[in-house]
Amino acid sequence: MDWSQNWLSPVVRDSEVTRAARRKSSHKKVAFPLAQDESPSASTATPARALLRHTPGSLIKQSFTPRSALKNPDVSAILGTGSRPSRFVNTPRPKGSFSMNLDDSDWTNSLYPSPHSMLGDASFTDEMNMSAVMLKEEDPGEAASVSLFPEFLHSYLRHSSSAVFDLLEDYETICQDKVNTLQKLVLRSSSSQQKSSKTASITWLLQQEMVTWRLITSLYSLIRLTPLFIYLFGFPLQLVVDWLESIAKDDIGDFSDNIEYYAKSVYWENTLHTLKLRRDQSSAGFSRPLVTELDPDAPIRQKRPLADLDREDDARLLRFLFTLIRAGMTDDAQRLCKRCGQAWRAATLEGWKLYHDPNINGGGAELQPVEGNPQRCVWKVCCWRMAEEEQFNRYERAIYAVLSGNLRQLLPVCETWEDTVWAYFRVLVDSLLEQELRSSGMSHEDLEELPREYLEASWTMEKVFEELQATESKEEVCVDVLKAYISLLVKEKQVELIAFYVSNLPADIAVTQYARFLEEVIETEQRKRCLEFASQAGLDVAAVTKTVVEAIRDRDSEEFSHHDLTPALDTGTSAEDQQKIDVIDWLVFDPAQRAEALKQSNAIMRKFLASKKHEAAKLVFAKVPEDSIREIYRQWEEQRMNTAAPPEEENAIREHLCIRAYLEAHEAFNEWFRHMNSPPIQPTMPAQAKFTEKVAFEMKEKEYKYENWKGRLDALTEEVKERIYNVLLFVDGGWMVDVRDDAEEDSERSIQMALLRRLCLPMMTFLLLTVLQRTERHQESLHLADIIASDQHRLYEVFSKDELQKFLQKMRESSLLLLDKGLDPLGYELQS
Repeated sequence: MDWSQNWLSPVVRDSEVTRAARRKSSHKKVAFPLAQDESPSASTATPARALLRHTPGSLIKQSFTPRSALKNPDVSAILGTGSRPSRFVNTPRPKGSFSMNLDDSDWTNSLYPSPHSMLGDASFTDEMNMSAVMLKEEDPGEAASVSLFPEFLHSYLRHSSSAVFDLLEDYETICQDKVNTLQKLVLRSSSSQQKSSKTASITWLLQQEMVTWRLITSLYSLIRLTPLFIYLFGFPLQLVVDWLESIAKDDIGDFSDNIEYYAKSVYWENTLHTLKLRRDQSSAGFSRPLVTELDPDAPIRQKRPLADLDREDDARLLRFLFTLIRAGMTDDAQRLCKRCGQAWRAATLEGWKLYHDPNINGGGAELQPVEGNPQRCVWKVCCWRMAEEEQFNRYERAIYAVLSGNLRQLLPVCETWEDTVWAYFRVLVDSLLEQELRSSGMSHEDLEELPREYLEASWTMEKVFEELQATESKEEVCVDVLKAYISLLVKEKQVELIAFYVSNLPADIAVTQYARFLEEVIETEQRKRCLEFASQAGLDVAAVTKTVVEAIRDRDSEEFSHHDLTPALDTGTSAEDQQKIDVIDWLVFDPAQRAEALKQSNAIMRKFLASKKHEAAKLVFAKVPEDSIREIYRQWEEQRMNTAAPPEEENAIREHLCIRAYLEAHEAFNEWFRHMNSPPIQPTMPAQAKFTEKVAFEMKEKEYKYENWKGRLDALTEEVKERIYNVLLFVDGGWMVDVRDDAEEDSERSIQMALLRRLCLPMMTFLLLTVLQRTERHQESLHLADIIASDQHRLYEVFSKDELQKFLQKMRESSLLLLDKGLDPLGYELQS
């Protein structure tokens, strides 16, 4: 080639390529699979099967794929390629339309299967017996596939653990039935309807799931084979590689839009352009060193760089080449190399083929072309060394790592779990292939030995799975899949199924997931059903309900802080408060959880008391069954006999009693306050009253009974005194003080209880002072000072400085009033 006449400047190249790329990207078409009656040989190339002829592991692949007790032994049916069994409906297309030549304008269209491409061409006959109601659904595809959830679970529960193949066949059949139904729905509905496209998408997804179950069936059949059978009969593990490569092929994305960028025959044109400028002009203005030769080894040999644009082009090209190889499209990668002026790189991708000379034993008159690489062993060693060369781009190293079975250099470019599995199985197949070639004498070991690292790897399927299990994300992927499916079940309100699938998650995650679902369950009977399902699925029901309560209990925007001392009756109960009140129901269904019910209700009530939400606290208290303490003691006696009760439970019972005493005292004060502020009004006779007015007056006078009101007030006063003193002088250490100090430390609870003593005990004291002073029991109010100052109860420790000053001021007021009555400051009669 005359380089001086045919090279293009980078600027011109960019402009022309951009127009070409736009032109071709605007003519994308949708590809359809081969018709059922078409032979694969009728087309230029069958997308997956033809490529497999050029995959190293497929050299010794047999046409037999073990599928004992299976209905569909065709491997191509599993991958959705080649001719398909009669169960799979296909849409015919012209023969030869599957050509994968890069020179064809629409070659990339075959890379991207459309959801519509898998729909069948079933005729509209009276045989289609579908419900007209289904066609009226907003989303017929979703409506028709909802029954998949219970059908899968029913099938799973119906089969024994040993009937794996029957179960997998059921899964595939269920999906196939749904596909058939949805295909008919699509054909009957108008193509312009949006729900038709939605149904087609669901159909495509179900087809992919059906094919996946078929693949899993084949994989399970391989597990039943003996290692010797796998070793001698063509390594059916290539099936996994083919499947993963077909997935990658579907995920290539917009690769076709970038192909034309490399559609040039000049290799490293920017470097060539710069070198020509330096040759034709003075080199004084070019200070940056570049390679002076353009053979493939020049950058490594001369240790000089290429032009920046060429380096970027190379890096991008190498990534695309690896993408094609990852998708099993080695032939297309070679054609791309040739079109980019890198025929030498295409040749390096060709060296894996076994050498074969048909003329040796042929004896024919005409010479036949020789196939393969007679120096294959040398080529493989070179590929290994190139994969180890640190100066190469990481995707270039990965390309040669694939060819040489160098797993260590292949894994760094594996970005997904599928990539990693593909890498392991590709190397496994390559390793088994080399072992077979060497044992059969087809390989020339005397020429060059492969690295010891490769020969001593001894890869097996079990070892591959052990390696994959050891990676950080193997298990994580399975968990994520389950969690995604569970989220779908929750969204679809498949209550009967959620617990079963949650139970297959790790224990701690299962508890969190099911608790999150239960947070949104409100109706009482539905809550009971959900707990029954959880119990049947083997979930830790106690841990789940505890997690639900704690999650809702912690939804608190208010701080645990000091409230004011005004004797307001109560503050309002919000919707958020009501949710915290109702959550206790989760813990009262099972009597075995009464101790937990006490602990959680105490925690919620502590927050309510700190916020002065006494009505809300009383509603929580009412949620706990009255026999809870008796039930807890009964369980102690049955389970622990003569051993001491757990300190946490004893402390919870005491705290429950403390809160009850406080709520009773507060309720008693509220009732006293209402009665005190509603005294009867003594009626008066109007002047010059008429007869009717006199009769009305007499009736009102009979109703007016001040002594009755006064007697009721005295009784309420005594009651509120008793209730408040029950709080102030609570037995065994005081109100909100634990009776057992050997319990597991709970710093948050301890802080809250200590703070409640400082919040509530002064308030109780001032409420009692209000009662005593307004009923003119001043001497009793002065006696209260002795109780506060007592070293036995040490109540003065919970008062702040301001509160003590206010208390002393109240004492002063009572003393002055006693003095006004002619008594001494303490209320006793003055001695003469």
